[in-house]
Amino acid sequence: MALFRQLDEQLEKMLALFNKDERWLIVINADPDALGSAMALKRIMTRRVQDVAIGQINEIKRPDNLAMIRYLRIPTRKIIPNLAAQYDKFALIDSQPHHHPAFDDYKFTLVIDHHPVFKDKPVDAAYTDLRPKYGATCTMLTEYLYNLKIRPAKLLASALMYGIKTDTSDWEREFIDADVAAFKYLSKFSDPSLINRISRSEFHLDWLRFFSRAFYNLRRVGTGGLFAHMGKVENADILVIVADFFTRVHGASWVVISGIAEDKLVGIFRGDGIRRDMGKFAAQMLGDLGSAGGHKGAARGEVPLEALKNEDPEMFMLKKLGQGKRKMFKRL
Repeated sequence: MALFRQLDEQLEKMLALFNKDERWLIVINADPDALGSAMALKRIMTRRVQDVAIGQINEIKRPDNLAMIRYLRIPTRKIIPNLAAQYDKFALIDSQPHHHPAFDDYKFTLVIDHHPVFKDKPVDAAYTDLRPKYGATCTMLTEYLYNLKIRPAKLLASALMYGIKTDTSDWEREFIDADVAAFKYLSKFSDPSLINRISRSEFHLDWLRFFSRAFYNLRRVGTGGLFAHMGKVENADILVIVADFFTRVHGASWVVISGIAEDKLVGIFRGDGIRRDMGKFAAQMLGDLGSAGGHKGAARGEVPLEALKNEDPEMFMLKKLGQGKRKMFKRL
């Protein structure tokens, strides 16, 4: 029995896209799954194209992401127009074009992703591989490497393994047998000490004050929901860390943490994946005014502040949370 499924037809179609006269840029919204996947695709494309690089649309400030880039030597750069202009073709990894307005600037030739697929938002690319049942895009890229008989070096294997670890939230979110097989396969080549070092780099010391703000603003929403608006934050990653923390509260089946970052209202959605599909919830709440989406257990939405038409962001979120149902909001 094969360790992974065979990808002969897919690989033939994908490899046919690569030309030694062309320069490719792998575009990501950087997080561990995107970073590991991009690193793997770069390894596959090396020597098949003239040049290949990784570029992220977001500022990377989360300590674990910075540690991952540093210790695993991931060569990613913030995309600016002058950088993008140097490349002929673009690949999108661990995202779909509708996930972020910044992706509108590119015509993608290749898209590989594991997030949910929406019929009303089709992906237009010469090559697409979308597998929403997978727990991580890193699992998909591990399958590609295996089918191409490319043994991942220590740093690449560690990056892929860490990507699977984080996107499955240490196996607390949905995953399939392929994710487990990839994790087990990569463990033969990865460096556990590097992964542990990255895992322990979760917080900036000055971020701890935001937990105090979250506790003060925390509200119960209906039955099993928690919501806190954080006001203005220096980086949206703070909202992610706070939201992940509150998922550990006993009796909380879902959590929404919002804040203002870079002139946008950002909402981070977390849930147990049982009572509520957070990806659909985020899309229903914020998708009509901005961009939103994700998985059953984790999602994100962003709305430009001008779209609120001077409405208070916290009141806007509370109205959206109560839309269509009678909700009880109670401060803790």
